[in-house]
Amino acid sequence: MRVLIVDDHTLVRAGLCRLLQTFGGVLVIGEASSAEQALELAVREQPDVVLLDLSLPGRSGLEALSDIGHKVPNARVVMMSMHDDTAHVRDALDRGAVGFVVKDAAPQELELALRAAHSGQVFLSPQISARMLSPLLGRERPTGIAALSPRQRQILRQLGNGQSTKEIAAELGISVKTVETHRARMMEALGCRRANDLLLLAVRHQQELA
Repeated sequence: MRVLIVDDHTLVRAGLCRLLQTFGGVLVIGEASSAEQALELAVREQPDVVLLDLSLPGRSGLEALSDIGHKVPNARVVMMSMHDDTAHVRDALDRGAVGFVVKDAAPQELELALRAAHSGQVFLSPQISARMLSPLLGRERPTGIAALSPRQRQILRQLGNGQSTKEIAAELGISVKTVETHRARMMEALGCRRANDLLLLAVRHQQELA
């Protein structure tokens, strides 16, 4: 299986490349950091599978997905994202993606996604499948603060108490990057466009978060 990796972070690409080299029968044939470069390499190298980040500088991963589908129709695309927003997932599938994996997934999940794509199947991270199937199963999902995980509620409470990202990470024994990821997901879940909006919401709901 010949795979093209597309992500705008050098360290992420390097990590993915090393990881994919541990998967039997997988060969990384190129790395791209933008939608334009991804299309150029896909046309030139004709990969079997493209592992494509949703968030790219300039033209988005979704736009790159459409371009690759048009120019390299035999390439199967697996999308990656920090978020599991169902609207993005549906958009990606509508544009021809055959997989969607969240970036905090286990390595085995990524391998399953790549092999499924290569064999003509569709793979979604379990948490994405659960979110998309929930309405079909008639289960109402909680909204607002109630929709946050226990860890996210804890971090939101600490933000409301005036603690910085570094202070929260140190207190909880997790990385700053993990705290930032939780913040990004909370902002999306709560409809906050700016970090300050999340902070104001945290202060306003301190009692609810206690």
